[in-house]
Amino acid sequence: MTSVPHPTHDAEELCPAGRELYERALREGHVPAEAARATPCLLDFGLLHPAVDDLHRLEPVVPAVALRRLLRISGERIASERRREERLAETFGPLLAAPGHDPSSAGTPTLTLLSGKERINRAITEAMADASRELLTVQPRARITRDRVEAAYAVATSRDQALLDRGGRIRTLYQHTLRHSPLTVAHQERLTGDIEARALDEVTDRLIVVDRAIAFLPADTEGALALEIRHPAIVGYLATAFDRLWRLATPVFPEALPQPSLNGVTPRQHAIAALLVEGHTDAVIADRLGMNIRTARVHIAKLAATLGSQSRAQLGFLIGRSGILDREA
Repeated sequence: MTSVPHPTHDAEELCPAGRELYERALREGHVPAEAARATPCLLDFGLLHPAVDDLHRLEPVVPAVALRRLLRISGERIASERRREERLAETFGPLLAAPGHDPSSAGTPTLTLLSGKERINRAITEAMADASRELLTVQPRARITRDRVEAAYAVATSRDQALLDRGGRIRTLYQHTLRHSPLTVAHQERLTGDIEARALDEVTDRLIVVDRAIAFLPADTEGALALEIRHPAIVGYLATAFDRLWRLATPVFPEALPQPSLNGVTPRQHAIAALLVEGHTDAVIADRLGMNIRTARVHIAKLAATLGSQSRAQLGFLIGRSGILDREA
């Protein structure tokens, strides 16, 4: 029977299975180590730890102690980001006052560090409210729970539709692994107007460009910090980078095109082959292409079968000899 991967989540969003096991450990004083295999979050968050006299038994950390430790870690992270904000201000302050800086734009900083998901969403919504022409977005695979994805789409749908109603257009780049996602499909189908989406095996990190005048980029790996960019040269560069990726991408919405194959090698396997010859591990390949490691290994096995490879070392040699990397991706 295939095991279900444990969902990625933060400590404040303890999964139901983790909560149930933690409560059991608090009631009984301990649980078997085997019982926590399906809920690694309890060990990751320090809610369970091995017993000193029996490594096969896990004992619970008192909730008050765990809470204090997690709050301390959160406080340290916030303090670190505040120090980063101060360093950014010290670095860019003199540059904003340098000769050539347009004084008429002094009231609108060209770079603003936004902290907190609510503030980030508010800034994007405000920028979208003033938009009239175009929204460009890059959406890689989200590393958040389904509930948070649904909430994000709910916010995006209303502001996206408002732009479409004003005669604007929306262009979105997804990773190929998202093109069949029910949430992604539902979001696209709810919108009416000049909207189009394309997909690539690999995309850049998340990007939002509004009217080619304002851009938003993530500033950390957790989605709690973002850069709001209003400098014309930087925004123009990001929009041009988007345009080039767009021309390389495969149309997905409003109608997906079939994925062609060459000599039995699909575009997905072609992308995997390129990463294999660069020496990347299965885990890195899966991360780069936005899929889980099990799916990556299935594709690698199919590629090996197509090329007649009997080993990982031979696969790299056969990929090079086959010439599949000599054609356009």
